[in-house]
Amino acid sequence: MTTIASRATSGPDTRHARPNAATIAREQGVPVLDVVVPVYNEQAALADSIQRLHEHLSTQFPYSFRITIADNASIDDTPSIAAALAAEFAEVRSIRLEQKGRGRALHAVWSTSDAPVVAYMDVDLSTDLAALAPLIAPLISGHSDLAIGTRLGRGSRVVRGAKRELISRCYNLLLRSTLSARFSDAQCGFKAMRADVAEHLLPLVVDTGWFFDTELLVLAERSGLRIHEVPVDWIDDPDSRVDIVATAKADLVGIARLVRGFASGAIPMKVLTAQLVAAGALDRPTTRHGSPTLLRQAVRFGAVGVVSTAAYLLLFLLLHGAIGAQAANLVALLITAIANTAANGRFTFGVRERAGAVKRQFEGLAVFGIGLALTSGSLALLHSVSAAPRWVELGVLVLANLAATVVRFVLLRGWVFHPRRTSK
Repeated sequence: MTTIASRATSGPDTRHARPNAATIAREQGVPVLDVVVPVYNEQAALADSIQRLHEHLSTQFPYSFRITIADNASIDDTPSIAAALAAEFAEVRSIRLEQKGRGRALHAVWSTSDAPVVAYMDVDLSTDLAALAPLIAPLISGHSDLAIGTRLGRGSRVVRGAKRELISRCYNLLLRSTLSARFSDAQCGFKAMRADVAEHLLPLVVDTGWFFDTELLVLAERSGLRIHEVPVDWIDDPDSRVDIVATAKADLVGIARLVRGFASGAIPMKVLTAQLVAAGALDRPTTRHGSPTLLRQAVRFGAVGVVSTAAYLLLFLLLHGAIGAQAANLVALLITAIANTAANGRFTFGVRERAGAVKRQFEGLAVFGIGLALTSGSLALLHSVSAAPRWVELGVLVLANLAATVVRFVLLRGWVFHPRRTSK
């Protein structure tokens, strides 16, 4: 069974009472929930999945519903199967888009749906449908604005390969480090949102592919909306058609675009917040630190790094004659690593609480060890391949140190000193 424990990732509720979505739907004569299932060339799985979803909603979901099959320019028998399902079930409809893109499909259906709550799930139904009611309930009541299934929260049960698990965790760590995201799982194909909130968020979402989810959540969180999280049981689809490399590249481009947009003001967060306040979704503007904080932290991180390097060199020179090069290197590195973590915590990331300081130091040493492994490993790999000249060694070390610096910043910001952990 799916664990029903959940949480909201934003701060205290800052809104007036919201109208109940079931009441709105009854007064307007529309379904309470519109579940979108985006598909592209899914002739093998579509019929069985829609039948299972319809059966579950008919027997387990206490409100009226609609299932919308959003066909993204399929070239197999998916359109005809979708049409047959729409003819068989009164609650099922099929919409055809002539361009590919999951985000494009969700944007098109959600922005025109008459239901007060909209949702989507992947056609493979990897997420246990028992989590659907806990996902939708806080949206119907008005407690929350968006709801997401999380595969990375406590209580989640996930069956998938180590490669996908590592990629997912690294991606969410990257989001925490670059965009200060607090939600735990950006890309689980199991999300829902109140339509009145979608009306304001969707016009600002640019991506039409897999980054759509992340962009939507970041905008929602930064505007102060409440994001409800539900731990889910999730089984990986071995026949998934997701191109991991292409998706990763698109995600990195999307993250960079958001960072630039928040830093330059091209993304009108103040306008969005004002609209949400006017619509009653927020009682007062709620702001979060954005990209200027990221830039400021990067500059301070660099300054701490320069001082740490100078201190390391001085300690190494002072100790070299007494205990030898290797021992002096180890002691100097250890002392400066501890000092570096403390300085970054206070100066770069603004963490002044003493509670958990020892734990953060051990985590900082682990981060330092990862960086050291990158530099030492790169050099060892180079020597194992060929006897490289000194200038090649130097070039490898420069690149490895650059990578290690980026990794250290990402891990310190997204893990050791992340606000979700240091504010507890």
